[in-house]
Amino acid sequence: MNTYFTGFTGTPFTVTAPAASLNANSPQIADQVKDDVEITHEVGANVSWFDPTAFKPVTEARFGTAGFNTMRGPAYANLDLSIFRTFPVKASTTVQIRLEIFNLTNSPHFVNPASNTQNVSYNTDGSIRALNGFGSITGTNNVGREYDERYMRLGVRFSF
Repeated sequence: MNTYFTGFTGTPFTVTAPAASLNANSPQIADQVKDDVEITHEVGANVSWFDPTAFKPVTEARFGTAGFNTMRGPAYANLDLSIFRTFPVKASTTVQIRLEIFNLTNSPHFVNPASNTQNVSYNTDGSIRALNGFGSITGTNNVGREYDERYMRLGVRFSF
């Protein structure tokens, strides 16, 4: 029996803004208007992973105040398991039966949230009318494998 556990904190990302006001050939980062950004841990199309009111797009010819890679996406945890048994058949012949289960707990591994303030709609008083995807997590990451969901395979090996 073998197990393989992987766990790590989320990958860093930068909250960006449209670069039109910058008037340069450079990406623009957003303005961070709150000192502490609350992480809500909500996942889905109409919710935000973090407090979206903590950031605003830049409307002047200057760089934004948020730092590079100051936010972190969802953490990852994954458990793989394999069970195998070898049976002797003759003097030098064996049969091995293997069962391998990837992502044993069937846990989703979410991607970083959408981090560009470009599509946010604001009311005249400056409050957010619609997020339009900003801060939302709507996909999963396959963590280096072909599939992210639980995946099982059974194998038989003859050695002679």
